Order: sequence, then structure tokens, then C-alpha cells
Amino acid sequence: MMATDKNIGLIANRLGLHEWQVENTIRLTDDGATIPFISRYRKEMTGSLDEVKLMHIKVEYNRLKELDTRRESIIKSIEEQEKMTPELLQKIEAAGTMAELEDVYLPYRPKRRTRATIAREKGLEPLAVIILEQKETSPDLKAEEFLNDKVTTLEEAISGACDIIAEWINEDEKARRRLRYLFEKEAVIFSKVIKDRKTDGIKYSDYFEWSEPLKKCPSHRLLAMRRGEEEGFLKLSIEPEEENALEILNSLFIKGNNESSALVEVAIKDCWKRLLSSSMETEFRNISKEKADEEAIKVFAENLRQLLLASPLGEKNVLAIDPGFRTGCKIVCLDRQGNLLHNETIYPHPPQNQTALSIKKILSLINAYKIEAIAIGNGTASRETEDFIKWIKFENDIQVFIVNEAGASIYSASKIARDEFPDYDVTVRGSVSIGRRLMDPLAELVKLDPKSIGVGQYQHDVDQQKLQNALDDVVMSCVNAVGVEVNTASSHLLTYISGLGPQLAQNIVEYRAENGPFKSRKEFLKVKRMGAKAFEQSAGFLRIRNAENPLDSSAVHPESYHVVEKMSEDLGCDIRELISNEDKRKEIKLEQYVTPVTGLPTLVDIMDELTKPGRDPRSKIKEFRFADVHDIDDLVVGMVIPGIVTNVTKFGAFVDIGIKQDGLVHISNLSKTYVHDPAIVVKINQHVMVKVLAVDTERKRIQLSMKDVDQKIK
Repeated sequence: MMATDKNIGLIANRLGLHEWQVENTIRLTDDGATIPFISRYRKEMTGSLDEVKLMHIKVEYNRLKELDTRRESIIKSIEEQEKMTPELLQKIEAAGTMAELEDVYLPYRPKRRTRATIAREKGLEPLAVIILEQKETSPDLKAEEFLNDKVTTLEEAISGACDIIAEWINEDEKARRRLRYLFEKEAVIFSKVIKDRKTDGIKYSDYFEWSEPLKKCPSHRLLAMRRGEEEGFLKLSIEPEEENALEILNSLFIKGNNESSALVEVAIKDCWKRLLSSSMETEFRNISKEKADEEAIKVFAENLRQLLLASPLGEKNVLAIDPGFRTGCKIVCLDRQGNLLHNETIYPHPPQNQTALSIKKILSLINAYKIEAIAIGNGTASRETEDFIKWIKFENDIQVFIVNEAGASIYSASKIARDEFPDYDVTVRGSVSIGRRLMDPLAELVKLDPKSIGVGQYQHDVDQQKLQNALDDVVMSCVNAVGVEVNTASSHLLTYISGLGPQLAQNIVEYRAENGPFKSRKEFLKVKRMGAKAFEQSAGFLRIRNAENPLDSSAVHPESYHVVEKMSEDLGCDIRELISNEDKRKEIKLEQYVTPVTGLPTLVDIMDELTKPGRDPRSKIKEFRFADVHDIDDLVVGMVIPGIVTNVTKFGAFVDIGIKQDGLVHISNLSKTYVHDPAIVVKINQHVMVKVLAVDTERKRIQLSMKDVDQKIK
């Protein structure tokens, strides 16, 4: 379904874009194009919008579609009640948010039986109208006219009329709009400990007596308090000053200074306490939760992006170690493609202390499998194993890396791991995962549920569907940004390639197994269920190393091969020479190859790709060494040591300093200057120097600082 002209204009205005950019993006996504594909290969149609802006268009488009669907449902409901008027329809059509739309619909929404409903059934609505007009100076006398077998006293008549007035006030659009603005500006969130839960809920002690303006409450604090409430330790409330709310309502509904006006004031107070305050509180609970979720998901997504795009070691023969004391160190040897060649266990640590035998085995394996690098998991016995390995004198220069193994145990017990290694136990699979993470973090981490990698902030408290969608988008973006070698990629990695998905990915792997490696991108079309659309979306991101056509190993899309062929023909050389000869490429005048379909943005991308075909956008990996600290007791306040950033949150960054517990660099200690967002200062896997500020051995907490610390890694 194509977006309406109205929605295109709204999106363009909201995002500061041209309408043609929005319209073309929506047309492409409706036609099945993915964000990575549009960003990379349809720049002329979008004005070279990046993935972030394209995603904003998609999100806003979906929001407006949801709003329009609700609008249609409301119109249908009111028409079925035969209460639609031209003025009401105009209000419904003009509503720009779900809250505005629901405010218009509220008086017409089918209701359960309320106090106001009961009063209407007793015939008291005309009395309510009279009182609300506030022209009647003796409402008690007027109420006598409404006494009957259902209403036997004046008090009952007046009370019923006030119930009806309270409901009218609750359903008044202007009143709700004014109170919504009051909540936005002045609402305060209060948190109190539930009686007799202080001891059990000690981890929430910061929030036992806490209050702050809702608009200033950061996402991590809001989510922490909500978790405390859900676990039964805290009670939360969100409200502005009652006096200010009543002042707004009085200004809207008090029209005089008589007995009727006094009754309207009574109805206003009742409406606020019984209806409006709770309704608005619920609305702002939901709004604040959505905002906190959005912030937390954004943090998680950015951390995941950095983790997935971490520097790869590349194609090297790797010996990987999953460290352990009593159960030993599980060792695997992997070839340059990550295939398992050998596995065994050594016991260099207590209680066995088979140090000499373990050294002999390591040296033997390194020689036998021509090992070029060693990967050591960062779990139990990691530092001891690192010390053991670095104590060994190797004949060749062998790099040693500590690898974050978060989630490796989850992978090793997963169906993916069982399918890959049906004949090996979980310990072998875990070691393989550690080694492959070093070689290519992206290819290995896509096999894990991102929530198990441990780089989030309250990831289990946010909307799980929104989180999953955001993380899937990040994984797809990263996989397509790097590209995939189709002849070695796992089906799980191929799943995230633009236009594929699980079934086509599996079909590619099965075709490869039956027919041998792909020789050209054209051969993709022979894969079962690979249609023209899927080929268009995926081909540019699938690479074939050492293909006959060198463009098949590049990010140049097959639809643009004819452009490169024309360039080669005009220069009197073949494509390989064009790629290898910089002087030849300098002779190309891009303007000569512009067509209505292929513009300068695409031509510039093609030239960049010819300069470095299939280049990996990820940076080169660097070795890292921790200081000589192995336990929290080794830390001394004031010492400056190296570390690796493992997680970035809105309140600071967690840093691995080589012991079991990560330390926290609070946002206030990240820099000498004010830091609004930690992500601006630090990134996942960044090597940093930190100063130890405080050590709480009982609570296993370490406070660190990067202020006034030379960031040159020693």
C-alpha cells in the first residue's frame, strides 16, 4: 500500500527531507527492498540518504499507517452508532497523534457501566446540563423535579448529576490536552519502598524514597524503578501538583460564583481524583516507558553494532583455548577457514599442575597445524592461562589475544552448534566459537541471540518485540556492510543478507554442497527459489573470491557491470587491468557514464570499489596486554592500568581490567569536560587507560576514571 500524499508531506516535514526522497523510499520498501540495499544501490532515488535516515522514514511511515488504521476503525464505530457529524469527522481526520485521536473518540467509545451511566438511566442527564451551565442559582429546587421511584432524595439527584458532569470533564478534549501539557512539563515520579520489603529489596535502596521530575528521569533509572515495582519492592506514582491540575480544570469549567458553580467544582475534584489523574498517570507511565525503551534499545543496538564490527584477525590458523582449572583447558585447532582440525584438553593449572606436559602439547600442536595466533577465552582461569601461554618460548612470532566469550556457552548448547558439530560435546563447540570470534567476530556472533552477548542496558525490561526488530536491523546492516564470502559462509550468516532469509540461505548452502563452490554471481540464479527480486537484493552483498570476473568479489552490483565493461572498453583494457592500474582509472571521466538510471553517486561508489575491491570496512585488530593484576584484591586506589571497554550505557562505561569483575567509569569520570552521552567518548572493544578510584570488595564493585589519564596504552 502506497503512502498518501498527506502522509508523505508529514514525514518529509517531520524529518526535514524532500517529499520525493520520502516517496521513493516508501515505494522501494513497499516493493520489498531492504534498507541496506536502498542505501547502497539506490542512492539516486533517495538523494544518497544513509541507513539511519531511511530507517526513520520507515518507522514514521509505519506509525502513520497504524494511526490511519485506527482512524478508520474509529470512523466506522461512530458511524455504526449513527453519531457522525461533519465537524466530528473533521476532528478525527485532523488528529495527528494516537493520543489526540483517542481523545476525540473517548465520548463515543463503548463503556462498561459507570456511575454516570447509572445516573443517565435514572434520567438525571438534563439536571447535569442545567448545573454545568451554572445559570441556576438554586440547583436543589431544580433537582426536586427529577425525583421519582428511582431517585428518592435530592442528595441522590445532585450526586448523580455530578457523576455525569465528572465524566463529561474527563472526556473533554481541551481539558485532556491542557492536562497532558501539565504532565509533560511538571509531572514528578515518586518511588517508595513497600512496607516490610526493605530487607529483601536492598538492591533498590537508592529508590526507597526517591522523586524527580519525570522529564529529567534518565531511561536507566526509570527502568530500574519499574523493575523494582514489578518485583514487588517499590511503589511508583507519576503526578503533577494537584493544585495546578485543579486550577486548569476550574479555569475551563467554572463559569460563575453560585451554588451550581460550587457543585461543578465538586465534580471537578471528583473527576480529577477518580478519573483524570489515574488516566493521565497511565498514559504517562506508558509514554515514559516507551521513551526509556527507545533509549535503552538505541544503546543496545549501537553497542551491538560496534561488537559485530569489531576488528577481525582474518584468515589465520588459530589455536583456541577455553580456560579452566579443575576441568582443564579445552583446546581446538582451526584452519584459516575456521574448520575444526583437532581438539584435546590440557591441565596446566591446579589441582593437576601438568605444566611441562601442557607446554609440550601446545608446542606440538603449533608446529603440526602451523598456528599463527592463539585465542584465549576471558572466563575462569583466563589470566592464568594467558600467563602460561606467554611464558612459553615459541619458534615463530605468535600473537596472543584474550577473546570475550560472553554467550559462547549458549551457542555451544544451541541447535546451530549441534548442527555444525554433531559429534562433539559443548566444551569443544565453545572453544571453536572462541577461536572463530577472533578470526571473524561478525560471522560467529550472528549465531547468537544478541540479548545473550551482554552489551545491553536493562534489555530484559524493554519491549521485547521492538528490541528484537532493532537488533535484527543492526545485524542485517552490519552483515551487508561487510559483505559475505558465499562459498564459506554459514547458512545462519547468509540469512541476514539482503533479500535472502532462512530458506534461501539454506538453499544456497545445499546448492554449494551438491555442485561445489559458486564460480560466478550468475550461478546464484540456479539456486532453488532464487528469483529476480531476491537476486537483485542480495547479489551485491555476496562475494566470490578468485572468481573469473573480478567484479564478482567486489561490492559492484551485477546491474552495473555493463558500466565497468564500457569503461574498460573505452580505455582499451580489461577489467583486471582497470582494477590494478591506478593511472588507467584516473583517465575516467565519470560524467561521460551518467545515465537516467546510473548517476554520479553510483559511479563514485563503483570507482571506490575498483580501487579496493571487496574491501573490509572493519579496522585491523591490535594485540592487548592487561596489567599484572588478576584479582580484585590486587587493585590499589590510584593505580593506572589498561583495560578494554566491554559495555557502554547512558550512565557510563564498563571496562575489563583483567580480573573477574568489570569496573565502571561513571559518565562524570569519562572526561574532564562535560559528557552528555558516553557513546561519544568510548566504544565497545576500545583500549583505554583507567585510574582506580575505589574498590568495594564486599559488593565486588570497582570505580574507575579516565579523567586526567594519559590514554596512550603502555
